[in-house]
Amino acid sequence: MGFWNRAMSAMGMSAEQRSIENPSIPISDTEAMLGMLGVLDRNGALPAVSIEAALQVPTVFAITNFLPRMLASLPLHTFEAGENGEKVNDSVSQLLSFAPNEEESTFEWRRYHWHQVFTGGRGLSWIERAGTRAVGIWKMDPGKTEIVRHNGRKIYKFDGREYSARDVIDTPFLLKRNGLASYSPIAKCNKAISLAIAMGDFAGGFFAGGGVPPLALQGPLPEGRDAFQRAQTQIMKAVELARREGRPFFGLPPGHELKPIGTDPDKGQMTDARLFQIQEIARIWQIPPAFVGDLSKGTFSNTEQQDLQLVKHLVLHWCTSLELELTLKLHGWRNPVKRVKHNVDGLQRGAFKDRIEALARAIMTGQMMPDEARALEGRGAAEGGNRLYIQQATVPLEDAGKVPAPTTNPTNEEDGADDDAGTEDK
Repeated sequence: MGFWNRAMSAMGMSAEQRSIENPSIPISDTEAMLGMLGVLDRNGALPAVSIEAALQVPTVFAITNFLPRMLASLPLHTFEAGENGEKVNDSVSQLLSFAPNEEESTFEWRRYHWHQVFTGGRGLSWIERAGTRAVGIWKMDPGKTEIVRHNGRKIYKFDGREYSARDVIDTPFLLKRNGLASYSPIAKCNKAISLAIAMGDFAGGFFAGGGVPPLALQGPLPEGRDAFQRAQTQIMKAVELARREGRPFFGLPPGHELKPIGTDPDKGQMTDARLFQIQEIARIWQIPPAFVGDLSKGTFSNTEQQDLQLVKHLVLHWCTSLELELTLKLHGWRNPVKRVKHNVDGLQRGAFKDRIEALARAIMTGQMMPDEARALEGRGAAEGGNRLYIQQATVPLEDAGKVPAPTTNPTNEEDGADDDAGTEDK
């Protein structure tokens, strides 16, 4: 009797029941036996993915913390409408640039808002008003908010109250076809994240077991289910004891041997597979790999280019989304006289040399007044700093090499003429 037949007989199964080709026989008994042997733990399925489970993956955790922090750290100001609109410093702009309510700063509010966008797929906040003027902005839990349409109007139901769309700041990751529900990047791309979880679980189990792969016992097996389980338990204890004590071998009954089954991590290219999953997960949020610590293909030049790519193709898109939403909900939709805008130059806050050189060039080319540049650096106004300046070194080509003629003083000429006239009279 072979190993398979002896094992099935030990479970009291007949030859007909052992035929897994028979579609009328459920395979649950076979799965139970495989589970007893320690071969099948999750019925061959990938781990389930929720937001909490996804955050256990370092790449997901890094992205969903990095993007909200970065977007929340950008200066957010209000300007008068128009190309040359001046910065506004009224009570509504203070909600955005300092504190949206008495409980939290604008950084904390916006970080929570963006975190909900990049995990559950939507960020929501409701606007507290005194008449028509906004006096506060408060967070909403998207998981506890129901969005419906009533008479064609969008209504948000949260915490026992109903809010009209004009009183809710809504930033979806990607809207569904009905225009109400939104897609969650974690839920929509759960297989890529689930695979990363499975590889992490396998690596943890492999190294927690001392690097011992799954083993199969070959040789005469004891009859009966209880005896088989006792033998299995004793062998597992022997392997664990040898691992803990650092012994290179342990004894087996005569005529028995252990053989590894499955593929070891090296042959399965586990390191390469886990590295690929970092890039795959980063692709969900379209974030350059360098910002999740993947420098496997990074160089000095292309890492700098990834920095520019982050701003041009990711940050600006989300900034525009929130800017237009805040302008619409705080200043109205009929030709608003004020507009909300991020200062993306705030990303250069840590690059002192680049920032100063850019400001100096803007001043010397007449694009910025010195006081404006000083204000960006948190410095006070200086005498003569409220004027535009430009270098005079650039001249027309035909004037190159010519020495400009000295300027004459009309006053001196007139004085000289009077002196000459006086001399002649004398």
